Amino acid sequence: MRIKPVRRRLRAWFRRQLYSFFSSLGTLLGHRLATMMTVLVLGIAMVLPLGLYLAVSNLRALDLQQDEWGAITVFLNIDIDEKGAAELARVINGRADASAETVSPQQGMEEFRQASGFGQVLDLFDDNPLPWVLLVTPQPRDGQELGVVVATLDAWLQQQDAVDITQVDHKWLQRLSGLIELGQAFVMVLSVMFSLAVFVVVANTIRLDVANRSEEIQVLSLFGAGDSFIRLPFLYSGFWYGLLGALFALMLLSVSVLYLQQPLEDLLDAYGNRLEMKIPGFSCALLILLGGGILGLLGAWISVQQYLRHLKRNGMLGRI
Repeated sequence: MRIKPVRRRLRAWFRRQLYSFFSSLGTLLGHRLATMMTVLVLGIAMVLPLGLYLAVSNLRALDLQQDEWGAITVFLNIDIDEKGAAELARVINGRADASAETVSPQQGMEEFRQASGFGQVLDLFDDNPLPWVLLVTPQPRDGQELGVVVATLDAWLQQQDAVDITQVDHKWLQRLSGLIELGQAFVMVLSVMFSLAVFVVVANTIRLDVANRSEEIQVLSLFGAGDSFIRLPFLYSGFWYGLLGALFALMLLSVSVLYLQQPLEDLLDAYGNRLEMKIPGFSCALLILLGGGILGLLGAWISVQQYLRHLKRNGMLGRI
């Protein structure tokens, strides 16, 4: 017998939630210009950290060749032949902190031909002007820093008679990795700051809405409406503000990615790498929308709660 009253209460609660959910959206659509301005501000505030997060995520997907960051390219003297190159490679391989492989002038010329696109010009040379090259890979032991091992190995190589010059590769990639880590920390800072901005904008918007409907709130209180009943439509309004702001931010983000994709691909092609810009997937977009809605809901709750306390403190609830 007690199950029926519980079901009636649940149905009544659900109908009230559903009515407030859609009626609050209708109220916002009834003030299109004001709603659009607020949503624009929220969307711009959200898209900034989202854009930086997307940029950092795509840069992390690049092949930074971390295993080659300490690689040393050793150019031998032009008079060193295959035997001399193999002998120096054998000596390096005998060390505990490095390994080496040889690259013949023919191999080097072929790789340069493919990478440079100057195949017809290179055919004009009667002799191959490239020397033998050694690719030396440092192998630091446990507890050793890669930079220290590279510096020690580079100094030793430069003292060898057969060596002309040495070049430590991929320094710019190491710097790029550091910038990516800095960008990740910057994303966290911006996310907190702009989340607070979204919270404040929604709270202030709802506060003005509550103030404009103060007489309606007093009438509802006079007829016995509780705080939760009065607060409900404003909470859903805050949720809609946050949700629509997040939706607009995703739209701005997608347009920005489409606009910037080709210039970024052209830039990275010049450095021998490729990047396929990835926009947030369905699950990520859903989390962004939900996060925006929750931020708007919290901002509205704080604003309405403070205003109701103000009305109670001044004895304005329950009378006109």
